[in-house]
Amino acid sequence: MRVIPVPVRSDNYAYLLIDDSTKKAAAIDPYDTNKVAEAAEAAGVQLEAVITTHHHADHSGGNEEFVKAYPGVAVYGGSYMIPALTREIKDKDEFPFGSIYECDSICFYVEDKKTGQRGVFTGDTLFMAGCGRFFEGTATEMHKALLYLGSLPDDTIVYNGHEYTSSSVAFGAHIDPENAAIKKLQAMAEEEKVTTGKTTIGDEKQWNVFMRLDTVPVQKATGLTDPVRVMDKLREMKNSFRS
Repeated sequence: MRVIPVPVRSDNYAYLLIDDSTKKAAAIDPYDTNKVAEAAEAAGVQLEAVITTHHHADHSGGNEEFVKAYPGVAVYGGSYMIPALTREIKDKDEFPFGSIYECDSICFYVEDKKTGQRGVFTGDTLFMAGCGRFFEGTATEMHKALLYLGSLPDDTIVYNGHEYTSSSVAFGAHIDPENAAIKKLQAMAEEEKVTTGKTTIGDEKQWNVFMRLDTVPVQKATGLTDPVRVMDKLREMKNSFRS
C-alpha cells in the first residue's frame, strides 16, 4: 500500500491510494481531476475508483468531471448527497479499501494485509491536532466520532482533508502549553509544509486537545468536565481563536 498526497485548492488534499502489486489506485476526494490524473500518470498507476469522505464541494466537487474522464469507475461515499455516487458505504461495510463511519462523512480505514500498513482518510472529521467545525453535526457526534477513531490501532497513519496543522497546533499550545507532544508537532509544522501522512492515531491521542477532553489542562481551559460540553466549548473557543 502506498499513499500519495495531491494538494488541491489552497489547503485541501486529494490522495492516491495505490496497490503497487497491481499498479491500480483509488482517488480520495479528487476535487481537481487534472491534478489527480497527473499524479497518477507520474506514479505509473491506473485509476479504478473514487472514494469520497463527505459531500462538501471542496472534496466531492470533482466527482462528476472525474467519472466523465474515467467512465465506469466506482464512486464510494457515505450518502447520496455525494455527486456521481455509485455505492453508498455505512459503518463496518467492507470493500477493497475498508471504511468506518461518522455522520454523513465517512472516514475510510485501510490496511495492507501483506505489510501490515494501516491508514485512515479522515476528511473534515479529524485534522492533525484538531477537528472539523460542527456545520452539519453536533458536539455529541464529534465526540463519538473521535472516540471511534481513537479506537483504531495506534500506528494507523492519519491522512486528513486539509493542511490546518499550524493553526490547530497553535490552539492546542494555547490550551495545553506544557504538553511536550504539542511542542513536537509545532516544530514539525514549522519545518514541513506538508504534514499529512506523517503522524498517527497514537500521536493524535497525545497532542489533539479534542481527543483529550478528560485531561486537566483541557477541563481547566473550558471550565467544564462533561465530555460533550467540553467538546462544544472547545470548538467554540477554536472558532474565535487567533494566534
